[in-house]
Order: sequence, then C-alpha cells, then structure tokens
Amino acid sequence: MEKTYNPMIDLKIQITPTAIDDLLIAEPKVFGDHRGWFMESFNAQDFAKASGFQPEFVQDNHSFSRQWTLRGLHYQKRHTQGRLVRVISGCVFDVSVDLRKNSTTFGKWVGVELSSKNHKQLWVPPGFAHGFLVLSETAEFLYKTTDYYDPHSEVCLSWCDPTLGIEWPIPPGKQALLNAKDAAGLSWDQAPKF
Repeated sequence: MEKTYNPMIDLKIQITPTAIDDLLIAEPKVFGDHRGWFMESFNAQDFAKASGFQPEFVQDNHSFSRQWTLRGLHYQKRHTQGRLVRVISGCVFDVSVDLRKNSTTFGKWVGVELSSKNHKQLWVPPGFAHGFLVLSETAEFLYKTTDYYDPHSEVCLSWCDPTLGIEWPIPPGKQALLNAKDAAGLSWDQAPKF
C-alpha cells in the first residue's frame, strides 16, 4: 500500500518521501526577516500529522567533524534505533542503506545533502545502516534516537562495499578520513540484516 504524506498546510514541517519506503526528508518551516530566522527543529504533533507516525526519542547525539570525515555506516542489531538527523553547522552527504529483508528496497541506498543552510532533516527508521561524509570545512551533526546506544549490539557496514555501490562525493585526490572501526566495516555479505 502506497503511503501518502500530508502537505504543509498550517504545519511547521513538510515531509517528503524518498526512493526508499519509510525513509523521509523533513523540512521545518523557517521564519525569517532582517534579524535572522527561527524554526521549530522538532514538534512531535506536527511530525506525527505530517508523517503519519510519532517516534519516541530517548537520546540526542551531537558530533563535530572535519572536512572529508566519513562516519558510518552504523546501526545496532539489538536496541535498534530510529534516527532524526540534521546538520546545525556546515554540510554533509548523508547516506542510509535499507537492511530490512522484507522491504522492496532491501540493499538500496539513498544519499541526501543536509546542511545548516537548507535545514533539511532525514528520518532514518529502524532497520537501516546510516553514515555521512563532511563536505564543508567542518560540520556539526545532531540526531535524535528512539533507543539508547548499546555498544554491544553496534555494527559497522563497510562504507565502500562494492555490492552497495554508494557514490560518495569525494573529489579526486582526496581520501575519506576514517577511524579504525569504520575502516574495518563488514562487507554486505557479512553484515547482519533485519
């Protein structure tokens, strides 16, 4: 059954579906004038009205990264997290991979540019691997999660697995900056699925 999302009629957020079911772009309404701007970065009632569901968030995370830092692709096999992600400073290329075996888009990925200028957010439901590449000089990345971080159930899927074929926008002559965990990510065949 195809899902429909309510247009931004008297809501402070617009929801746009992506090419993968349940993976949604959320765009808060920005009110601006000569002094600057204001937006509600999250409003549970409006999010529920626009998307058709209401996640319950239990944790907020905040990271700071330098240009060409690549974080991911992360997920938790137990204590699976839904995430509402956004950038408050800078710009990233944000990627989500569908790990849900019963999904028609199993194994597919979507990449979205999130920045402090476009104010876009991405709802990444449970059952996805997630990561991002910093495109600006630096970036601050915030995300809300629907479950607590559990280091014992964390999994890292290889960001450069050829089966996925993710088209990271890394310019010629540049390399992704990785930590040891992300550099040793599991291949698509090795990574647990949902």
